[in-house]
Amino acid sequence: MASDQTESYAENYARIKEIAAQLRDQQEPDIDQLVPMVEQANAAYRVCKTRLDAVKKALAEMLGNDEPKDRSAEPEAS
Repeated sequence: MASDQTESYAENYARIKEIAAQLRDQQEPDIDQLVPMVEQANAAYRVCKTRLDAVKKALAEMLGNDEPKDRSAEPEAS
């Protein structure tokens, strides 16, 4: 991880959005910057994913659940 990388979810999420906007707004991709931008976005994504997983786990423990449930697998009530 780069030395300027922070563990803040908000800052990393903002960086992902910024990179996505830069890529989306380019008429022609800057090939020289493409790999570094994707690397930065990937590093920021990993931080966000780690933070989300930690929060999920903490909430599950606080609520007395062993593991967070995947609500998408539950049948809908009629």
